[in-house]
Amino acid sequence: MMKKGMPLRRFLKTIVIERFQKKSCIFTGLFLNYRFTGPTMKNTFIKIKQNRFFLLFVLLFAYAQSVQIRIWVRGELNWYVFTPEAAVTTLIAACILFFVIDFFIRHWQHSSVFSTREVLKIFSTSLLVYLLVMKTTGLILALIFDTFERNFNSETLMLSTFSDLMDGFIYGSFFLAYRYYKKHKSHQEQLAMYNQLLSESKINQLKTQLNPHFLFNNLNILDQLIEEDKDKASGFLNEFAEIYRYVLQVSDKKLIPLGEEVAFAVSYFNLIKHKYGNAYLLDIENSNPQGNIVPLTLQLLLENAVQHNLGTEKNPVHIKVDFNQNLTVSNNLIAKRNAKSTSGRALNNLKEQYALLTRQQIEILKSEEMFSVAVPIISTQEL
Repeated sequence: MMKKGMPLRRFLKTIVIERFQKKSCIFTGLFLNYRFTGPTMKNTFIKIKQNRFFLLFVLLFAYAQSVQIRIWVRGELNWYVFTPEAAVTTLIAACILFFVIDFFIRHWQHSSVFSTREVLKIFSTSLLVYLLVMKTTGLILALIFDTFERNFNSETLMLSTFSDLMDGFIYGSFFLAYRYYKKHKSHQEQLAMYNQLLSESKINQLKTQLNPHFLFNNLNILDQLIEEDKDKASGFLNEFAEIYRYVLQVSDKKLIPLGEEVAFAVSYFNLIKHKYGNAYLLDIENSNPQGNIVPLTLQLLLENAVQHNLGTEKNPVHIKVDFNQNLTVSNNLIAKRNAKSTSGRALNNLKEQYALLTRQQIEILKSEEMFSVAVPIISTQEL
């Protein structure tokens, strides 16, 4: 109680000092008398490890707060100002508040959607419970040590309640912000994982569409060769078996080295020459390119050039492959007469795969004389 003639500043300083001493006594006692059992101790240490950076932040903030208050109260610097016991007990008090808030969140917030009304309800109720715990514990200690009249008079009670309320508001806000940040981060990670799984599923689905496309086109070539030249058909079949074995090996891969794809495409083009001879000519600028690419990309582009152009040995289709930032396949246009209208399913399929893997898009350019497709080369860093 404030005595007559006592200056207000001195009275406030006395209250602040008593408050810190009382809080130290309360929470140091609670902490030391808490009995850890096997599962409880293990779970506690796991939670401390998971949230160690947040708890360190709270401890440092509490320490800075205690130093500031002591300097204000004492008006001088000495070794006592920098002792950490007040910060430690404030951290323990804050952990009790965190436990209360977490309890109400788990029992009252049934929806994963953020609700301002629910947060205000949880926060205000937690503050009231925190104040009740503080005052009840303080009352018990005051009765034990016979300090009830000093610590529970109207002036002291009002100031200590206001101080506890401010601490509860500050540290409770820290905890809510931290908890909802973790929840948002976890949600984003789950969403990213879901999108990745969805993308991989979509890519696999697109690949299952391409494999039959590759198989049927080459079986048609084989069928024609059997009618025209059985010896050529036999050689074609042997080479096709080796090539299709490679197709099956890479069908479950997301990306392959570009050099590997080039080697496969050359083998595939040699297969095509069994039927067409020198009606289609391939020119590759760099035989050892770097980077990664979707399996069968180059093969599909070569097949596309052959399928949509009518080359002859006198007037061949020149297919050029070069590598800069993109893989570019270009050819002169020699349109087939009475060509069947196609939907371009293979190219659209390829565009969808790259859209799932990279932000860069496939570029298709067409003029009266030339047709080219530029496919992004995916670097190792993008994997």
